[in-house]
Amino acid sequence: MKRYLYLTVGTIALLFAGTVYAWSILKVPLAQNFGWTVPQLTVNFTLTMSFFCLGGILGSLLNRKIGLKSTLIISAILSGLGFIFTSFLSGSSISMLYLCYGIICGLGIGIAYNNIISTVNQWFLDKKGFSSGVLLMGYGASSLVIGTIAAKAIANVNFGWRNTYLSIGIALFIVLFACAMILKTYVSDENNKILNNNTLQAKDFTLKEMLKNIEFWKALTVITFLAACGNTVISIAKDISLASGLVETLAVTMVGVLSVCNGLGRIICGLTFDKFGCKKTMIFADILTIIAGVCILTAVINSSGALCIAGLCIVGLSFGFCPTISAAFIADFFGKKYYNLNYSVFNLNLLLASIIASIESYLFAVSGGYTVPFIVLIILAIIALFTTMRIRRSF
Repeated sequence: MKRYLYLTVGTIALLFAGTVYAWSILKVPLAQNFGWTVPQLTVNFTLTMSFFCLGGILGSLLNRKIGLKSTLIISAILSGLGFIFTSFLSGSSISMLYLCYGIICGLGIGIAYNNIISTVNQWFLDKKGFSSGVLLMGYGASSLVIGTIAAKAIANVNFGWRNTYLSIGIALFIVLFACAMILKTYVSDENNKILNNNTLQAKDFTLKEMLKNIEFWKALTVITFLAACGNTVISIAKDISLASGLVETLAVTMVGVLSVCNGLGRIICGLTFDKFGCKKTMIFADILTIIAGVCILTAVINSSGALCIAGLCIVGLSFGFCPTISAAFIADFFGKKYYNLNYSVFNLNLLLASIIASIESYLFAVSGGYTVPFIVLIILAIIALFTTMRIRRSF
């Protein structure tokens, strides 16, 4: 079936596009060579996420005006040039990093991400969860796969960070350009037959109608809170591990294990979504997040390494549920006709979650410990659970 070819191509494209999330690795040589501080480099990643969200909205509008192929070619050019331009930075002005990586690359990746997921999912409306899970597993695995390769390339004195950025830019352009040539937007007769026989299709909501619908805001609240919990824990996973009594090497390993669990969570979420539906899957994600928060807080208080490992694995799984639920929920509740634009707007939860995670970081600094910040995270997860229980279908 053609749709499995498109799923494969989309997953590979997102694997490369997700390189932008390997910022924790890619920023190291910039700090070492140019002396840029952690706050300065953090601003760049915030810019990247902001323009990633804007790129999703822009990409959906471009798709309507000029078509999928041209839109993905634009994303390939922007994404590739963002990395290539960054490889030539002199270090004289960090604003050039913000322009090249934060704005240009952020926009390009956002355009690609939204259009690839939206297009491929059109072919799998009978298996929305499965399709979203596979695609987002590829995107989430990028930091581990491409990030690891990039780290080794940067450390190689004969290759260095400039060639690494240059190579990523060229590879990203080639992969996204190839994706533009292969991916198709139409739904085949065969897929329509599957849909008619096996799915309850939602009413097609316009963006305006969706924004007026209370279920949209409930779901946005839920995913924002869950993603904020995941973002917060991932950013301090090593510190949590050390505070719970794990040795340095195991603490570093747990960061990688958390990423693996994140990828597994996306697949598990997809299968759960298709079998049990949206609401039960969201409730399961809420409960996982609550359990993870309690485990980690208890682990830190009692210096329990085993409980910390369990908590980090669970938070990785629950965090992996968030993007898959987002992609599948919009199609399930608000239809396929305006899916591209609706999904790009819903993805603003990424930006909102980052803001909450930043506030949590401030709480860590002010309180000097993990108790207060984690109590806040657990409360957010509990609010998400009660909000999920009140979600009702809109048709």
